[in-house]
Amino acid sequence: MRILLFGASGFLGRHIRARLAAEATVRAPDRQEFDLVGADEAAVTALLRREQPDAVVNAAGRIVGSDQEFLLAHAVVTAKLVAAMEAATPQARLVRVGSAAEYGRVEPGRPVREDDRAEPVGGYGLSHLTATRLGAFAAAEGRLDTVVLRVFNPLGPGMPAGNLIGRAAATVRAALERGDTQVALGLHDTYRDFVDVRDVSAAVWAALRAERLDARVCNVGSGRSVPTAQVVRLLADLAGFTGDLVPGRFVPGAARSAAVPWMCADLARSARVLGWSPRYDLADSLASVWADCRAAGRAVGFSGAKPSPVVTGP
Repeated sequence: MRILLFGASGFLGRHIRARLAAEATVRAPDRQEFDLVGADEAAVTALLRREQPDAVVNAAGRIVGSDQEFLLAHAVVTAKLVAAMEAATPQARLVRVGSAAEYGRVEPGRPVREDDRAEPVGGYGLSHLTATRLGAFAAAEGRLDTVVLRVFNPLGPGMPAGNLIGRAAATVRAALERGDTQVALGLHDTYRDFVDVRDVSAAVWAALRAERLDARVCNVGSGRSVPTAQVVRLLADLAGFTGDLVPGRFVPGAARSAAVPWMCADLARSARVLGWSPRYDLADSLASVWADCRAAGRAVGFSGAKPSPVVTGP
C-alpha cells in the first residue's frame, strides 16, 4: 500500500508515520514542501496525480487559533482533499483524524456514541464537525471512500508542552530539579477519556486496512473517563514528586475545555467496523510520557534525582 500522509511532523502524525511505515510505503511531505492549508484545489490535485496513493491520511490541523484559522485548517482543507481525490485518485481511501470536540457537551456517565447529537461548544469543534460531515457526504453519495476517526484526549511519548499532560510533565520535572514542594497548574474539574497515541496510530492502520466500512465515523478513545486532576496526580507520583498540586494559571484555550465537563468514548462501533480496541492502559501511557520528558531533561542537564526539598515562594 502506498500512503500519502499529511501532518507527519505533529504529535499524532509522528506516531502515525512510524506505525504506517512499518507496514506500507509512506510519503509524508512537510509544510515547507507542501502547504495543505495554503495550496489551492488545483495544486492538491496535481500532487495526488504525481503521487498516486492508494490512501490519504490527514493528521494535519491546529489546536490553537481563531475560528477562521480552525475552519481553514479543518473544513476547507477537507473540502479541497475530497474534490482533489475525486479528480485524481477516486479509488483511494481518505482517513481523516478528527476530534472528540465535535460532540460538545454530552450526558455525564454515558459513553458517547458516533450517532449521538453533535453540538460543538466553539469554533474548534465546529470546524472538525464540518470536515467530518463533508467527508460523510462524499461517502454517502458514492463519490469517495472516507472515514473519520474521532480521537479523544491523546497522550504518550513526545507530547508537546502546550498539551495539559505534556505541560504537567515538564512542570513536574522542573519542580524536581529545583526541589520545589509545590506544582501550580490550571486544572478544571473535568473528566476526560485519555487514549494512548500508539493506540491512535493503530486505529489509523486499522481504518486503512478495513475492507468494508458500513460506518464512516469511529471513536478512538480508551472507553474510560478519568478526572483530569487525578491523571496529573498519577503522573506526579510516577515521577516521584510527593509535593502538592496547587491551582495555577490557565493557558489560552482552557475555557474551551472547561465548557465540556465530562467525556468518554463508546468503542462498540470501532471494534465492529475497524476490528480495533485500545491496548495501552493509563499507567502505561503516563509512564511513557514521563520517560520521554525525563530523557529530554537529561539532554539539558536534568539527572532525574530529586534534590533536597525547598519551599517555593508565593
